[in-house]
Amino acid sequence: MSRLALGTMNFGPHTPEDEAHRIMSRALELGINFFDTADIYGWKLGEGITEQIIGRWLAAAPGRREQVVLATKAYGPMGRTPNSGRLSALHIRRACEASLRRLGTDHLDLFQLHHIDRTTPWEEVWEAVELLVAQGKVVYAGSSNFAGWHLARAQETARRRGSRGLVSEQSVYNLLERTVELEVLPACEEYGIGLLPYSPLQGGLLAGVLRREEREGAAGRSKEPKTRRLLEQHRDRIAAYESRCAELGEDPASVGLAWLLHRPGVTAPVVGPRTVAQLEGATKALSVRLDEAVLKEFDALFPGPGGPAPEAYAW
Repeated sequence: MSRLALGTMNFGPHTPEDEAHRIMSRALELGINFFDTADIYGWKLGEGITEQIIGRWLAAAPGRREQVVLATKAYGPMGRTPNSGRLSALHIRRACEASLRRLGTDHLDLFQLHHIDRTTPWEEVWEAVELLVAQGKVVYAGSSNFAGWHLARAQETARRRGSRGLVSEQSVYNLLERTVELEVLPACEEYGIGLLPYSPLQGGLLAGVLRREEREGAAGRSKEPKTRRLLEQHRDRIAAYESRCAELGEDPASVGLAWLLHRPGVTAPVVGPRTVAQLEGATKALSVRLDEAVLKEFDALFPGPGGPAPEAYAW
């Protein structure tokens, strides 16, 4: 699969369908073949708006499905009944079937458990996933938003059952948010699980936010309260980061993505463009090379949690 993954969460709510179709077509032209979505994207209960948009794009031209590594997720509520969400065996099977219909395909290359379900035994989860694999509806299983010990329990249960288990984990990971380095990333490396970092630019904070504010004034400020709070909390560090990127002659967004591409255990950061131009900008990161000295500078500017657990908080 490609070194960058195309995230589609903006398709529908923020990106109109015609532009979403152009983004997907351009992604293939640029060599990005991993498309990531989820049944809840589109944020209209039970409708799977984003999956429908992708399904219509796939159906619009012969051969597109074969060019794409297609991934979706299940966990979030798709209705108001007890089994319309989470990871019961019933919901897993129903969610997969519904995603296949919306996407217009007979199989999912990667079916991801969108969140840990603390109420469903792993034996039940794997029973449902194994059935979908046996039916040819799912090729691989992955996870998202799991802790390190969740990954361990999932893999050890799968091992006892003679199953492959998880092949990927999606987690928040960027220069500002490095918590996964404590236990998630070490668990992924131990079990051979590929890490797919999402929010690689922390909501735009690592994409030149201060430059944009200076250029556009109030119009360039984020409307998200959480993003504004984080900006004020980390303004000095972000200013130093943008200054260093300018010295390197690189765009901050490209450097932020390139930093992830330099991290061990990272398979592909998930980028979520709203426009074709943003997608094209993201691919510049593939050509950015950061030497050891620069990587150490960024470690000093955005220190991680102190190395893997338990050394990060014990001897």
